[in-house]
Amino acid sequence: MNILRIALFIFINNIFGVAIMHAQWTQSVSPNGDTRVLIVNGTNLYASGYGGGVSFSTDGGTNWMAINTGLAVLDVPTIVVQGTNLFAGTLGGGVFLSTNNGTSWKAVNNGLPKDPYDTAYYSFVQAFAVSGINLFAGTYYGVFLSTDSGTSWKAANSGLTYKNVVALVVKDKNLFAGTNGGGIFLSTNSGDSWKEVNTGLINNSVAALAMSGNNLFVATLSGVSLSTNDGTSWTTINTGLTRTNVWSLAVSGSNLFAGTYDGGVFLSTNNGSSWNPFNTGLPAIHPYIYALTIYSSKIYATVSGIGSTIWCRPISDVPTGVPFDRGPVPFQFLLEQNYPNPSNPSTNILFSLSSKSFVSLRVFDIIGREVAILASETLPPGNYSRQWNATNMPSGVYFYCLHAGNYSETKKLILLK
Repeated sequence: MNILRIALFIFINNIFGVAIMHAQWTQSVSPNGDTRVLIVNGTNLYASGYGGGVSFSTDGGTNWMAINTGLAVLDVPTIVVQGTNLFAGTLGGGVFLSTNNGTSWKAVNNGLPKDPYDTAYYSFVQAFAVSGINLFAGTYYGVFLSTDSGTSWKAANSGLTYKNVVALVVKDKNLFAGTNGGGIFLSTNSGDSWKEVNTGLINNSVAALAMSGNNLFVATLSGVSLSTNDGTSWTTINTGLTRTNVWSLAVSGSNLFAGTYDGGVFLSTNNGSSWNPFNTGLPAIHPYIYALTIYSSKIYATVSGIGSTIWCRPISDVPTGVPFDRGPVPFQFLLEQNYPNPSNPSTNILFSLSSKSFVSLRVFDIIGREVAILASETLPPGNYSRQWNATNMPSGVYFYCLHAGNYSETKKLILLK
């Protein structure tokens, strides 16, 4: 009997070209707060997000230490390293600089824009990019450039017709800016001027950018697009990507990883020509992936759903034959926080159903008047996304309410024009 089992194992393995037993995602210790960013600097792994400020780990995420002394705002959606300097971009506090690996911080905001609705706060800083001595900050009001380690900033927005910049990436002398609603813009002169490069782009709501050689990948709310000519044209690359609300990307050699809202992680080994789930071991409760990064031969992911956790998996676990990962299936009703928030003018509202239900999704203003009906229909179980375009609505606080079967929940959103 043992000989027969061994022979059967060899037969299956030879036919399918994959190992029957393999590694999987495992949960790491997570820092405080809702982690949205992971970056690597030498042997240090840094994390930041909402509520927890910045943390770092020297042992691959086994242990984390908060490094927030002097960091006046703990909502940190972006961090970057430039030489020996560590920068943190915050929601309302501008940019903070640490010259000692986060032991202490100081604000470096001279020249950054203030929030026109409340000048006590700075514009949200949502992305960074580094090119030599140039440090670029993507904000709600465009791109700003510092050439002196954040001591001073100047606007770099000429031709940037859509200024809500959420992603930046540098390729040689080209600087690409991804915007929430305006697609991709390209500057070839360090932000002195910009041009729109959206021909063929699948969706103008950008979440992330990634470079691999001459390939520029963009994650959008409708999947992934690829440009091989510096944004002159784009091709949709969604074959096998069964969850197309993509929020994060990571590249390791020939492997491209995509983190999605409700389907976990997808993997392409051929520059996005085809995708397969890469989820074995991830939790089944809405594993939407805010960030992906490669560190020490592993891929790390921030997994959100109920709370925010960090998971990792060996790069060597990439299958070479028939894929056998299965995507997670929702098993509860859930209404997510809208994305982006604040919005201008469009935002996406995501919800999940564990059973067939009549669904009502409506938006109300601050005094309770109904301003939009986004869903009023019977839907099967699954994950859904509805977009609210508030072009004709004034800035302010709104509420969106989901009723599905016996489930009811209301969340707040902010419209900021």
